[in-house]
Amino acid sequence: MKFNLKTFMLRCLRLSSKSQRISLIRSYNYLSIASRNQSNYTIINRLNRNSWRKFFRTTNLWILSYFISVAFYSYWKNFKISQCAIEKHKRLRPNNREELELFKAIRQNNLKKVDELLKNNSDLDVNARHTLGWTPLHLAAILGHAKIAKRLLDAGADPDAIDEFSNAGQIAYENRLNFYDVKNVREQEFSNLLANNVSFLGTTALHYACLASSIDTIQILMTHNANPNLENEFGHKPIDYLDDFDPNIAPLIPEMQKYCLEYGKYIEKLKMEKRRKFPLEQRLKDVIVGQDGAIALVSATIRRKENGWIDFDHPLVFLFLGSSGLGKTELAKQVAKYLHNNQTKGFIRIDMSEYQEKHEVAKFIGSPPGYIGYDQGGQLTKALTQCPNAVVLFDEVEKAHPDVLTIMLQLFDEGRLTDGQGKTIECKDAIFIMTSNLASDEIAEYGTKLRREGEELVKAQHSGKIINEKETENLEKVVISRYFKDQIVRPILKRHFKRDEFLGRINEMVYFLPFSRSELHQLVLRELKLWSQRAAERHKISMTWDSNVIGILANGYDVHYGARSIKYEVERRVINKISNAYENGFVRTGAKIHVVVSDDGEELKLGKLDIDDKKAIKINSNQNEMNQDAKLKLLIENPDNK
Repeated sequence: MKFNLKTFMLRCLRLSSKSQRISLIRSYNYLSIASRNQSNYTIINRLNRNSWRKFFRTTNLWILSYFISVAFYSYWKNFKISQCAIEKHKRLRPNNREELELFKAIRQNNLKKVDELLKNNSDLDVNARHTLGWTPLHLAAILGHAKIAKRLLDAGADPDAIDEFSNAGQIAYENRLNFYDVKNVREQEFSNLLANNVSFLGTTALHYACLASSIDTIQILMTHNANPNLENEFGHKPIDYLDDFDPNIAPLIPEMQKYCLEYGKYIEKLKMEKRRKFPLEQRLKDVIVGQDGAIALVSATIRRKENGWIDFDHPLVFLFLGSSGLGKTELAKQVAKYLHNNQTKGFIRIDMSEYQEKHEVAKFIGSPPGYIGYDQGGQLTKALTQCPNAVVLFDEVEKAHPDVLTIMLQLFDEGRLTDGQGKTIECKDAIFIMTSNLASDEIAEYGTKLRREGEELVKAQHSGKIINEKETENLEKVVISRYFKDQIVRPILKRHFKRDEFLGRINEMVYFLPFSRSELHQLVLRELKLWSQRAAERHKISMTWDSNVIGILANGYDVHYGARSIKYEVERRVINKISNAYENGFVRTGAKIHVVVSDDGEELKLGKLDIDDKKAIKINSNQNEMNQDAKLKLLIENPDNK
C-alpha cells in the first residue's frame, strides 16, 4: 500500500463542498511543500502549526484519520520489515545466554564475572562471535581491558582471529537491516570511537589494541604470540595504527618493530621444522604415483634453493617432458602447495594454447598505452605483482607464439618483466615450470624399452627364484642415458624452439616415463578406493573387489593417455555397470557390491538376475565389446534380501 498525497487530495475534493474544496487546495499546497523529498511517515511531523490547523479545519475527521492511518501503516510496515530482518540475522548466528553474558561482562570490565563464566561453563566457546562478527577478545582489545584479554587468551582465545564486521551500511544492505539499528548496536556493544562507514574486515585483536593505544593489551597479545604481520582488508598491519605523536606510545614502536622481525623468523623456523619432518619427496610420493626420478630431481633442486645453494640473481626454470596424463601438472601444483601452504596466489597457471597468435602477447604482459585494456594489466604481470615468489606453470609451452618465448627469455634470464604500462616486476624468487609434449613418443618408447630390458635382466638373474618387492622396485628405477638426452631429445627441442638461448636458460629438464606394471596397479587401486568412498558418501553403498580385478583393469592402460586411460577404464567397466544397476532398481541404498572376475564366459544381460548360495544378486556385463568385458561381474547384496 503506497500513499500518494495528490491522489488522496483528489479523492477528498470529490466528497467536499465548494468552500471546502478551496481550503483543501490551499492545504494541499502547504502539505506538498512540507512533504517534498520526505518519506510518507514523516509528513505529519514536518508540517508547521498553521498548515496543520488549516488542514484540520477544512477536512472532515474521517479524512484526517485516513491520512494518519496511511502514514502510520507505512511507518509500521518498514519497522516490521526491519525487525523481521534483525530476527532473521540473529537466527543465522545466534548467541546463547552464556555468550551474551560474556560480552556484557567484558563491556562492564567485570573480570570476576568473566572468570565465573569461564570456570562454570565448560561448553562456553571463548571464540564465539557476536551476531555482527566480532569475538570477545576483539571487544576486550578495543576497550583496553588488558586483564580480561589475558584471561581470554589463557582460556584458549585465538589471538589471530579476524573481525567479520565490514561496516554498518554494507551489513544493513546485505541483510535488509536498518542502518541506524546496526550503527547503534556497533556503538553500544562494541565501541563508539570507530567510524561506521569504514570496513573492519580482517582486523585482529592486535589491530584493535593499537587503535585503542592500550599498551598493556598490546604487550599481553605479543607475549601470547599474536601475529603482528597480518594485514586487514586495506593491507595495514597493527603497527600502522600506532600513534607516533603520543609520548606514551612512541617508546613502544621500536619494540613492536623488533617483535615483527622476530616473529617472522619464528614462523620461518616453524616452517623449516615442518619441512624437515615432512620432506617434499615424501609429500609428492603420497600424491603422485610413480615418477620417482622426476620427484627426486625436483625435490633436490628446491632443497638447494631453500638452503641457499643457488644463484639468487636468476629464477629456477624447469621443463617437464613426457606424454599426457603422467603427472606433470599435478607435480607443479604440489610444489606450489608445499612452498606456499595451500595459498591460491602461490600457484599461477597459464595455458599457452591461448597465446598462439602474435597479437595475444598483450594478454601476457598487458596492452600498451592507447589500446583497449591498458588499465587492466596482463595475465602474468598482474599475478606476479600479487605474489612475486609464486610457482608459475606454463602449460603446453610448445603451442605459444615465438614472440611470447622472446618475452620469456628476459623473464628466465634476469628474473624481471616489464608490463605494458612500463612497470618492472621483480620475480627472481619465483619458480617457472614449463610442460611440453615434445618428444613424448620417443620418451615413451625409450622408457618402455628400458623397463623391458630390466625385467628380462632380473628374470635371467633370478631364474626359478622368487623376486621380492625390493628387487621389483629396483628394476623399475630407470636411468635415462646422456646419449638419449643430448642426441635424441635436445635436437627435437632445438628444431621446434629454434633458439639455443631459450634452452640454455632452463635449469633442469625433467623426464616423465610411462608407468610400470606395479604403478598401474597402484593407479587402479587408488581409483577404485576413490569411487568406493564416493559410493559410501552419496548412496551409503559398500563397494569391494577381488585382487585379480585390479590386473584386468590395468590392461586398459594406454601409453599415450597415461593415468587418464586407467580412470576411463574403471569408469567404463565398473562404475557404468553399477550406475545402470542403480537406475534399474537392482541396487538400493545401503547395498553391498563386490566386483569379481567371472569364471565362465556366459553372457548375462543386465536385469537377468540369479540368486546364489550367498543370497547375492549376480549381474554380469550387458555388452560384449571386448573379450575382457565378459570377465567382470558384480555381486550385489541389498539390505532387504532374504
